Amino acid sequence: TQIDFDIVDVNGVKLDSLQVFTTRPDTLFGVTYVSIACEHNVVKTFSKYAQNPKEINEFVQNTLKASQIDRTDATKPKTGKFLGVYAVNPVNNKKVPLYVADYVLMDYGTGVVMAVPAHDQRDYEFARAHNLAISVVISPKDTNLVEQDLNEAFTEAGRLVNSAQFTGMDSNAAKKEISEYLKSINKGDFKDQYRLRDWLISRQRYWGTPIPIMYDEKKNAYPIDKSELPVILPEDVVFDGKGNPLTTSESFKTVQKDGKTYYRETDTMDTFFDSSWYFLRYCDSKNADLPFSKEKSSYWMNVDQYIGGIEHAVLHLLYARFFTKACRDCGLLDVDEPFKRLLCQGMVLKDGAKMSKSLGNTIDPGHIISKYGADTARVFILFGAPVERDLEYSDTGVEGAYRFLKRVFSLVIDKNEYAIKDSEAVTKMCHKTIKAVTTDLNRFSFNTAISRLMEFVNTMYQKGATKSDLEILLLLLAPIAPFITDFLWAKLGNERSIHTSSWPVYDEKYIVENTFTLVCQVNGKVRDKLILDLDLDQSDVESKVKSLDKIKGYLDNKIIRKTIYVKNKLINFVVT
Repeated sequence: TQIDFDIVDVNGVKLDSLQVFTTRPDTLFGVTYVSIACEHNVVKTFSKYAQNPKEINEFVQNTLKASQIDRTDATKPKTGKFLGVYAVNPVNNKKVPLYVADYVLMDYGTGVVMAVPAHDQRDYEFARAHNLAISVVISPKDTNLVEQDLNEAFTEAGRLVNSAQFTGMDSNAAKKEISEYLKSINKGDFKDQYRLRDWLISRQRYWGTPIPIMYDEKKNAYPIDKSELPVILPEDVVFDGKGNPLTTSESFKTVQKDGKTYYRETDTMDTFFDSSWYFLRYCDSKNADLPFSKEKSSYWMNVDQYIGGIEHAVLHLLYARFFTKACRDCGLLDVDEPFKRLLCQGMVLKDGAKMSKSLGNTIDPGHIISKYGADTARVFILFGAPVERDLEYSDTGVEGAYRFLKRVFSLVIDKNEYAIKDSEAVTKMCHKTIKAVTTDLNRFSFNTAISRLMEFVNTMYQKGATKSDLEILLLLLAPIAPFITDFLWAKLGNERSIHTSSWPVYDEKYIVENTFTLVCQVNGKVRDKLILDLDLDQSDVESKVKSLDKIKGYLDNKIIRKTIYVKNKLINFVVT
């Protein structure tokens, strides 16, 4: 639906009108602000009405320097500036502030977004950050949702509330009804909007994929004969910075065939063309006759786990799905989807900015590797942040990873100095660590896996370690720090590589706790904590708690009116 919002100044005088494109007209009564893209041509006009036009201009310029991926990153704070003018909601004539916002893009819809914080997560985060109103207009059918209940936007379908004559209507049905109403009052209309991404076929770059097409003198197109495929890029090209380098190669550009002269297509396809099917070649990489055989690709596909940056989720994976389905339709393979699961890894930041050559803020990993070793670099990256979040580079983080590996090294090399002092405690910690690290690695939680290994190392320093304990430590650390663990594995007398060994298995009997921490309360307030054996009788628990010095002071000269005991958890004395 396309909706017209009048723009007025602080006195209500109309200045202009803006069109909003939305797929959620059912939320129109919940609009509490309107946001506009930094690229929109009216930003400069409206900012004149604001108290801080210079500050707005600086915000716009800084935002325009960021990529679309950065601006739409769901994990980053949503920022913006009030333009000093208001948008008038056409269905209830309410004036709402107009903001220029970093997360609004010009190539989506009209570059103007009606913001409904209660029912859109980005709008919700922006409203919370800027202390803007949040108004619920869609509620689950079986409950009454109110603003105070919201910890995040409610984006599901439901029934309309606080929506004048449309209140009580099913939200999906209301989309059409509200659009019809807008049309009847000349404030909107139905609109089909397509958002297509250019595949960048015409890159005019030498290193792209050649397009197997040639043209006659009348510019009629002909496919290159199958026997002449693949088309190979020429080496006699001139890189002078003037246009497409391929046009400088006569051997490539001109094709003589059947006494006629043809001119080869010199545009090339973007590298997305190659990355859209490379995984199929992996299934059959030595095939000299075909890109891949149907038998092998159908056996190996689809990919269980795909890992990449967030930019892959929109472009590369879209094209990869297209190629897979096209190959399926052509009878080249039997699978429908290329990938089962996607994990989007975070980016590496330096001083809060994404590392990039253009910004000149990159850190050469060779420097870390030459000074600290490759394992230090791996531990730093995996420990520094959850895999899906951005990682902030820091020298102290690298040094911390190095110190941890040095402790592991010393523990193994000087193992005789750490004779076992408490075998039961170390054995329990060992099996708990096996279980926890196995779980963490299976869910790609590398930072917590390393944290658990650090705790295990601390325990062994304090309570000693057997050769078996050290071997389990190295096995658990091996996927994360493969070089130092293989070296230390040999130092423990093992002949084969650690990477050919079996993964350790925990014993459930060592995982079960025999004790618990009892929370001791008086009149509902925590006054002490006590470690006890599991499943004690309540009378024994009460007796032990009452003997605690901290508890005695609260019970002396008091009458215990009631004792509340939650087994293996807490006890609360209600006294007067």
